[in-house]
Amino acid sequence: MLHFPTSPFEIIKSVWRNRELIYASTKREVLGRYRGSFLGLLWSLLTPIFMLAVYTFVFGEIFKARWNDSNQSQAEFALVLFAGLIVFNLFAECINRAPSLILSNPNYVKKVVFPLEILPCITLCAALYHALISFTVWLIAYTMLFGPPPLTVIYLPLVILPFSLFILGLGWILTSLGVFLRDVSQLVNVITTTLMFLSPIFYPASALPEAYRYFIYLNPLTFVIEMTRNLLYWGKLPELGLLVTYWLASSLIAWLGFVWFQKTRKGFADVL
Repeated sequence: MLHFPTSPFEIIKSVWRNRELIYASTKREVLGRYRGSFLGLLWSLLTPIFMLAVYTFVFGEIFKARWNDSNQSQAEFALVLFAGLIVFNLFAECINRAPSLILSNPNYVKKVVFPLEILPCITLCAALYHALISFTVWLIAYTMLFGPPPLTVIYLPLVILPFSLFILGLGWILTSLGVFLRDVSQLVNVITTTLMFLSPIFYPASALPEAYRYFIYLNPLTFVIEMTRNLLYWGKLPELGLLVTYWLASSLIAWLGFVWFQKTRKGFADVL
């Protein structure tokens, strides 16, 4: 009987051992998304620019929305909104695809030599590439409108890296569940859409009545979105205690997700 190690160190070993395969697969995934289009990879840059322009117009001109400040300009509101949306898109792109990763690659299950555990890693790396492009667009827009961004921007990896671990943990769980329960994919799409409106993306958490504010902080995305905005826009550093707790919790979720995937992958071939 095949034995798949579940040690937390195996996560690091697997990623390092298969780093070239992850890189090649990520590159193929990113390029494959735009294969056949006239502009090709340029779409990865044009899409966030277009979306930023749309949000500026819709929320600034039509809804006249502002973020805790009635004197805030349309461009400022759009940048605050877009920063939160980048974080959500990183999460949604990985989580929505997770339940179908094994189902869409059944031939990999038959190949014992293929490391199935890296499939969520490949999806995450592709999503991180698109997030990086969007962050670059955000930084360029901020610099053009208001000058150099706050120096706290350099601390952004301290927030995104544990968030990536959290996404990986959920990704491994959903990838496994998607094999055994085909309805998981539909359910996940509904949940991510709900989370988008229950996250402080289009409005600040303080806009909710205090009696309901507790619920928005139960949303795992709220903490990440607010920390990202604080670093990018308001120049505020996260509390050290909260950041350490966030790292520990994300690492634990990543490990538990990995353990679940390794324990259940033996049954993939029987179901497929």
